[in-house]
Amino acid sequence: MGRFGWSVMSVRPHEDYSIDVEFFDGTKGSFDARPLLNLQPYAPLKNPVFFMKAHAERGTVVWNDDLDVAPERVYEECTNAKSDGRNP
Repeated sequence: MGRFGWSVMSVRPHEDYSIDVEFFDGTKGSFDARPLLNLQPYAPLKNPVFFMKAHAERGTVVWNDDLDVAPERVYEECTNAKSDGRNP
């Protein structure tokens, strides 16, 4: 699988339902997952223990085999995003 700039390389979830994210292009920022909690497929994320299992896999934010977020969405909605100037 090829890598795009918005491919997620690493994540660090926080108890406030935010996730620090680093992308393949070197951009780093914070993704607010709270809006997802109101969408039916993401209802399990309301459990803080489950939410804290977020990790990077297959280029995106993943919780298990059934639950992930499109990497493009994470990239577009990332706040305080800063690039380290890396070009993939």
